Amino acid sequence: MLIGYIPISKLTGISSEAARTRAVANLFHTCMRTALGPIGPSGETGVDMMSGDGVWRRCHPILAIFVGDYPEQALVTCTYGGRCSKCEVGPDELGEYQSFPLWMQSKVLDTYRLADGDVHMFHQACREAGMKPIYRPFWEKLPLTDIFRSITPDILHQLLQGMVKHLVSWLIHIFGAAAINARCRALPPNHKILLFMKGITTLSYISGHEHKKISIILLGLIVDQPVPGGLDSSRVVRATRALLDFAFLAQYKSHTSESISKMQDHLIEFHENKAIFFDLGVRTQFNLPKLHSLSHYKSSISLFGTADNYNTEQSERLHIDLTKDAYRATNHKEEYSQMTTWLERREKVQYFSAFVDWRQQRGHDLRPPTRIAIGPPRAYTLTVKMTQKPSKKKVTFDSLANDFGALAFQDALAEFIAQLNYPGASRGALRNHAHNTHIPFSGVPVYHKIKFTARGDLKDTEIMDSVQVRPEQKDSRGRIIPARFDTVVVQGDKGNSHFVKQLNVLLTDNYSGRRIAQVRVVFQIPNNKIDQVFPSPDTRPPLYLAYVEWFTPIPARPDPKHRMYKVSRSIQNGQRNAAIIPVESIVCSVHLLPRFGPARPQEWNTFTVLEECHSFYINPFTDMYSYLTFG
Repeated sequence: MLIGYIPISKLTGISSEAARTRAVANLFHTCMRTALGPIGPSGETGVDMMSGDGVWRRCHPILAIFVGDYPEQALVTCTYGGRCSKCEVGPDELGEYQSFPLWMQSKVLDTYRLADGDVHMFHQACREAGMKPIYRPFWEKLPLTDIFRSITPDILHQLLQGMVKHLVSWLIHIFGAAAINARCRALPPNHKILLFMKGITTLSYISGHEHKKISIILLGLIVDQPVPGGLDSSRVVRATRALLDFAFLAQYKSHTSESISKMQDHLIEFHENKAIFFDLGVRTQFNLPKLHSLSHYKSSISLFGTADNYNTEQSERLHIDLTKDAYRATNHKEEYSQMTTWLERREKVQYFSAFVDWRQQRGHDLRPPTRIAIGPPRAYTLTVKMTQKPSKKKVTFDSLANDFGALAFQDALAEFIAQLNYPGASRGALRNHAHNTHIPFSGVPVYHKIKFTARGDLKDTEIMDSVQVRPEQKDSRGRIIPARFDTVVVQGDKGNSHFVKQLNVLLTDNYSGRRIAQVRVVFQIPNNKIDQVFPSPDTRPPLYLAYVEWFTPIPARPDPKHRMYKVSRSIQNGQRNAAIIPVESIVCSVHLLPRFGPARPQEWNTFTVLEECHSFYINPFTDMYSYLTFG
């Protein structure tokens, strides 16, 4: 909740730069002391407040954490730039992985109590203590507050716009912009990734969101690339993988002791391999405050919860909503009163809308919602959502082969029908039944997209993932839209229909547990032909089916160099292995990173690489499911 605006004046009327800097810092602390002053007496004596369950309690509000980027952290803690705002690490030790004592607020306050005495002695004491000479910091008299412990990690500026940004620049320096960009242009599309069709080195400004998307594909851009000078690339890959692992784990929405420990292990692994950047001439030192800040994530998460609770990405978004938009809504004259009135009205509308949504969700039950335990890190439970009507009412078998690439569709359909009609038959008997199966139709209705939804607490159903399955087509202007057939994770025991249980025998023959496949066709068996194809009234197919081409089974262990799993096209007798499966057995989409080798083949691009390339790595960084399953 917005409680006040802080002036942004740079006090340009003060000619001395040092004096101006001190005056701006003192102005900030004065404003913060005014805004947070009421916390002092209320924190000591307590105040009656209603909590989320509707019960009045005696509460003691305190300043628990401060959310801000590095310059703001230094401003709040009165520490100098190039130092840590939490501990007494030296400027030349920021790149080392070791613990340092935290700043002691009681000791610092003893220094600031000298502010009312001789000015020169006060400035001398501050220099000796390593603090800026600030007159009465705003946190000086706040009860139960340790400002140095309250400084929290910042995913946006420390990780995404910090270490990930540094890592990208280092890798570009090592492998070259041309090689990196060439691979960017040959990555297959996926719902969860952002394609950089011109590469990542041509961007003039990269936002935090774009750095997050770059981190998803970054490992695939350097795997198997040769390092200049013939050096072993293993340490570069391990350092990159370790930092990406740390960044992904740091963004978890729930943590256990195990996940925090893994995050720390990845940080140690990065420090063990970072010397390769010295050897390659990329860095001469690692005295980066943002790198050192990673060592404080473990303690901050243990104290204050997951790092997404205090990410400046939220406050920067709110700065637009509560300040920039509020200012634009005024006539720019006496804007302060107009901004606050505008915000009060917006808040009332928001509260009322939330109340209406709550009543509509819960009917006449006015009791507060039951609190659900978060539990250990886990992925969303996704549900398949299909459109009411097919994208095409009828597509012939010839068109499925020519336009969709489903070359063995009729054979796979015959095997599917035989498996469902004769669930207990042997493999040889099923082949005979499939050979003698008559298909009384020449086309099927097809769908071009599979959507996956996950329902939030009080939100409408949200599309969390999607799989596109469509041939080449033209838009309204006659421009060609390339074909797209996404890859998915298939799980044999997923789904509740009786058919899934009957089909498990066939699925087990193809893969164990999970397997990667490329979806070529999503279709239905025509309703008016079901009784002819399945004469038994107890045998009914699933409503939605998919023709998929298999990849090889997922190996038991990943590659030891980069810890990604390798899969290849499953080929038998010179043809791709294919089958028809229920759509409900598809867990989610999956992003595959091509095995480029030392150099990317010129004919590969984002629309053809799934057909041209034979071997791939499973990308573990697309979402929580991929990381927990393949990470």
